[in-house]
Amino acid sequence: MVSYCICIQIHSSPKKKKKEQSRKMEGHEQINKSRVLKVDSEESWEYYITHATNQACPVVVHFTAAWCMPSVAMNQFFEELASTYPDILFLTVDVDDVKPVATKMEVKAMPTFLLMREKAVVDKVLGANPDEIRKRVDSLAQSIRVYQA
Repeated sequence: MVSYCICIQIHSSPKKKKKEQSRKMEGHEQINKSRVLKVDSEESWEYYITHATNQACPVVVHFTAAWCMPSVAMNQFFEELASTYPDILFLTVDVDDVKPVATKMEVKAMPTFLLMREKAVVDKVLGANPDEIRKRVDSLAQSIRVYQA
């Protein structure tokens, strides 16, 4: 069974500065221990996507929201997936923190997983479906090997 949260219009809840700063610090610590990089601004999105494109590195992006339990439940799976595929860049985007990126990528449900190559979306998975996501990422990884050969 696939679980996902539908969000017609991406919303944000009011946040206190102190809590937000604390969360960003926690996120920074997680980034250092993880193969999944957190996109925290439009600038960081552009940096990661451009860098990946320049390195001919495919990208898998998990669009998430703290209030969406199926999306939160996918975090550990996404971490494990990232450690399995070292030749792929794994990013996570909280749609409430980086709304312009979610809007630009036309994300309307969480979780959404985008598979990208050369700044273009080549595949998309909606919902918390680990088997399907793994299958699609494996296919992307196989296409890298063919592309590089």
